[in-house]
Amino acid sequence: MIKRFSDFLGPERLRALFLLLAITGLISLILNAITDIWVRPVQTLLALVFVVGTVVIIVGKLPREERGRWYAILAPAIGAVLIGLLIVPNYLLLMVGLAIGWLIAGSLLFRARAPMQYQIALKYLRKSQYAAAVKELDDLIKDEPNNPQHYDFRARIFRVWGKLDRAKRDYKRMTEIAPDLVAGYNALSEVYLQTAEYPQALEAAQKAAELAPEQWVAFYNLGMIEDRLARSEAVIEHLKRALALKVDDARHRLLIHLYRARAYSRLGDMASAQSEVEAIKQHKSGLKDWQTLMESDQAETLRAVLGADVQTAQELANGQRDAASLAREKAK
Repeated sequence: MIKRFSDFLGPERLRALFLLLAITGLISLILNAITDIWVRPVQTLLALVFVVGTVVIIVGKLPREERGRWYAILAPAIGAVLIGLLIVPNYLLLMVGLAIGWLIAGSLLFRARAPMQYQIALKYLRKSQYAAAVKELDDLIKDEPNNPQHYDFRARIFRVWGKLDRAKRDYKRMTEIAPDLVAGYNALSEVYLQTAEYPQALEAAQKAAELAPEQWVAFYNLGMIEDRLARSEAVIEHLKRALALKVDDARHRLLIHLYRARAYSRLGDMASAQSEVEAIKQHKSGLKDWQTLMESDQAETLRAVLGADVQTAQELANGQRDAASLAREKAK
């Protein structure tokens, strides 16, 4: 949970939160050594500065449309605590209780709901009626042109449909609207990879890794792209970083070991390459998951990008190929 919270905030906002805590906490501790009557109100003010600052840092990370909802939830709770601290201190515990009660009630009252257009678009998508699904998102984006989630949803439909240039356009728009949203750069790098525009894919993945150095997805994408460019040292480095960040998906761990095996083989380190092949043999559940995905009618684009990799992993897992054979594969 802590890791997900830090990934959500990103390094800059996380540093700001720690700095706010350190400054207000340190000043409050120093004031403990002073017995003057003004100390307690100042410490109270410091606590309020920390609470309000924390709210601004966290809520400010949310998409613009979400911020209003959370401010509506948090503002009354903070107001109740302020009243208890500054106006009726004898009822502070009561006001804190009311604040907590409102947080629970407000989160239910202002619960985020997926737009109706999403639900309709999903129904069309399940029937492979892509144009109709996109039309629903077109109308929604016309009404809410600055919500990056709408562009993300529409781009996913375009990717399944095989309209990669249009997906690319939507992901670019996402990065313009929300330049600190890691998901936009990760997705953009994946689409560039699908269209074999590797330098652009690499640039987008590098930006994602810069924004979220504690997320494995960006480093996985970097390694996958660098595998295509035969940048073997970089493949090994970035995929080692991805594994250290605990890749929780067997499918992606399988391909990480494949790309690392190919990189080591290209570098002539056959012992390390064989070690990665042995790791591939331990990830047969991930291989089975890939094979199931590849059989889907909506996986044409996925098969075009990863089909050969999955096939190679299967051959290595079954002993039909060895690590040495990977060195002869050319960069794509």
